[in-house]
Amino acid sequence: MIDDQEIINLYLKRSETAITETNNKYGKYCYTISYNILKCIEDTEECVNETWYVAWKNIPPVIPHTLSMYLGKITRNLSLAKYKKEHSQKRNIEKFTLVLEELEECISSASNVEDSIIEQELVAILNNFLETLPEKKRNIFVCRYWHLYSIADLSNIFSMSESHVKTTLHRLRLKLKKYMIKEGYFDEK
Repeated sequence: MIDDQEIINLYLKRSETAITETNNKYGKYCYTISYNILKCIEDTEECVNETWYVAWKNIPPVIPHTLSMYLGKITRNLSLAKYKKEHSQKRNIEKFTLVLEELEECISSASNVEDSIIEQELVAILNNFLETLPEKKRNIFVCRYWHLYSIADLSNIFSMSESHVKTTLHRLRLKLKKYMIKEGYFDEK
């Protein structure tokens, strides 16, 4: 398997091999992100294929610093947009509302959580916060709030009771809020 810089070089040369290599290396990763949001194989495959198209269209001029994060973000955004579009007339969006509401108490400001996450300052603070966590807790946090795993899935993956997962996530959110106050992201209320 070739490394990320070689894949990016293929995009820069406009070689169609770039898409094949991207799929070989990151197909399962992007599929997992999308499927956790959409829970539909056909929609997931469509979003992953659209991820390759967006990458093809945007590299160049964009040259991603971390290819996996770049592709993951595209996949996540496409999947969330597809989910919202397909469920815009339904009231059954509690899964994503719940996940975003859990984080909202820690990171929201005058704008909504989705807008705040995009801000570079927030990304840096979150990355620094994640570096302070033990590996297992960091993985639980990322799986919940980036990959949107359910509590039940986290329970199975990390061999913990659902109650323990909920408690761990609650404590991590409290710790994140304190960290963000300390970093001056927002004032303590």
